[in-house]
Amino acid sequence: MKDEGQNVNPSNNETTKADRDVASDGSKPGLGCQKGEKEEATPLGDGSKVEQRVGLEDLPSPPYTIFKHYEKAGIIVLVSFLAMISPLSSTAYFPALTSIAEDLNVSISLVNLTVTTYLIFQGIAPSFIGNFSDTYGRRPAYMICCAIYLGANIGLALQDSYPALLVLRCIQSCGSSATIALGSATAADMVTRAERGKYLGYASMGVTLGPALGPVVGGLLDEYLGWRSIFWFLTILSGVLFLIIFIFLPETCRSVVGNGSIEPPWWNMSLIGYLKQRQQGDTAPAPAKPPRKRPNPFASLKILFQKQTGFILCFSSLMYGGYYLVLTTLSTQLTTRFGYSSVVVGLCYLPIGIGSICYRYTGGYLMDWNFRRHAKKRGIEIVKNRQQDLSRLPIERMRMEISLPMVYLSCAMVMVYGWIMDQQVALAGIEVSLFFCAVVFAGSLNNLNTLIVDLNVHSTATAVAANNLARCLVGAGAAAIANPLIDRIGLGWTSVFVAALWLAFSSLLWVVMLKGEKWRAMEDNSPTK
Repeated sequence: MKDEGQNVNPSNNETTKADRDVASDGSKPGLGCQKGEKEEATPLGDGSKVEQRVGLEDLPSPPYTIFKHYEKAGIIVLVSFLAMISPLSSTAYFPALTSIAEDLNVSISLVNLTVTTYLIFQGIAPSFIGNFSDTYGRRPAYMICCAIYLGANIGLALQDSYPALLVLRCIQSCGSSATIALGSATAADMVTRAERGKYLGYASMGVTLGPALGPVVGGLLDEYLGWRSIFWFLTILSGVLFLIIFIFLPETCRSVVGNGSIEPPWWNMSLIGYLKQRQQGDTAPAPAKPPRKRPNPFASLKILFQKQTGFILCFSSLMYGGYYLVLTTLSTQLTTRFGYSSVVVGLCYLPIGIGSICYRYTGGYLMDWNFRRHAKKRGIEIVKNRQQDLSRLPIERMRMEISLPMVYLSCAMVMVYGWIMDQQVALAGIEVSLFFCAVVFAGSLNNLNTLIVDLNVHSTATAVAANNLARCLVGAGAAAIANPLIDRIGLGWTSVFVAALWLAFSSLLWVVMLKGEKWRAMEDNSPTK
């Protein structure tokens, strides 16, 4: 009888499925026979004999992660709130633009330049930190980001010149922006594809709260304490989050700890984990550590130029640019058209945050449901805490069937918002349209982000960094042309232009849905793979 062993490596995102021994009579396999062992005949009381296989039972595949549900949810919520500092730093700045320009005696255009440079560095920095974290772990990357961000905020609160403001905002962006990629990567370290819709809802919670709370916090602080208090607030917030990460956050990177069963180096442990290890003592033999590859800061560019991911990132960056156009112009439009104060303007951003949070109960639920539906059609059983074999799943179709309808709803809702604001209809109409815009925007962008992670499961932080690079560069361009475009053709026709752009480029998503599985199979079978 031919025997084949099982190759199990908990560091891999994919688990090699063991070949099952099949009895010669066609019955279901029982015990596996190791090499060099024989099948012995055991006599029964009636004189007959049955064959008994001697050896180890065929081992089941290891769990995808050893973290329990509440641990996964807690870790993902924690890193999600740390990721909130990136959009919070960006949007809390908006209500204070006028005050900063007056205090530093510069024009609004020059202060707006700090917004554009912030977005540019927000796109570039994660490409370096993300790839570093895929090699050396999430915790060291978080520590580096927090240290840079903390120092930049102290400098911004103390500086009193425009050049210092411009440079320190770029450094602040470098420290905060990578936390978004690290948050998505941390979630992917612990969550299988079948559960990503549910858990990535937790992961996006902080990121979506940032744009909603930022203008409120910035408006209140600028109104009553001055614009410098915004940066002192961010200093305190980041300091508290840094301490929580240092004390509680365990290492999750699969190239460092596998599925969580491999012990990281002492310098890569949480404070609680280190104290537990000291208390218990090092009695267990150290398991084999997964191999590491050298970090490559340009790996994000390689992902950008892949066929499938390139198409997805091209469209998602255009969609993010339109979304950022809404975010950056909302405060200006509410102030000029309705004469609201910075505090009221900040409160008007709340429906965007609430709508984004609702993604977990709309797009996230639908994404998981569609995954289970396709797996059932392919005859694949969804086993809890076991990763699914991507080669047997039409992952592109599974994600796009949810993303595409939300893209087209986004086209409709951005036009509704644009014309309601253009015609200065009641504020309630504007807020309701913003809520539904946020729901479908979050559904579209998060589903596409999930597909990027699915296709680059061995370098998740690098993949999300590539996504961030494309989005932020386009977002910077959208922020630069938004107000001149609205002044020229009006907000209503600007929203029509944005919707038409999305509609035209959505053909890229159709191409990925129809040909993506074939492209992936060709790439997996290529000799250079």
